[in-house]
Amino acid sequence: MLDCEAAQRLLEENFADWVQALQPQVTVIGPEGATLEIPVTPAIARVGGIVCGQALATLADTAMVFACAGKLGAFRLVATTNLETRFLSAARGDVVRCEARIIRAGRALIFAEALLTSLPEGKPVAAASATFFQP
Repeated sequence: MLDCEAAQRLLEENFADWVQALQPQVTVIGPEGATLEIPVTPAIARVGGIVCGQALATLADTAMVFACAGKLGAFRLVATTNLETRFLSAARGDVVRCEARIIRAGRALIFAEALLTSLPEGKPVAAASATFFQP
């Protein structure tokens, strides 16, 4: 079973530099899912301090990959086969938290969903769902 420290190392060793540039932190991981957080920085904010959608979608995808790892009990190669992101409200604040969970895990496909919240307000800003293929 993975803990947050091991998951963070795996994130830093296996994800692209542009994902790393978001400064994601694994704060929760287990069989029920995973939670990742990113700071709101000028690099990902557009006019008005609103976090860009690309950063939110990347956070959601990455958190759902770690939810897969939590469910499987180990970090395994999974490929995103589809990703749907629904933007609910402008993401502002200090941090964006993404809580991801597995809906169903089969032999080859894993179905996940995520909710993104801006902090400190605690306001939902996006929701996402994805399907992952595990070879």
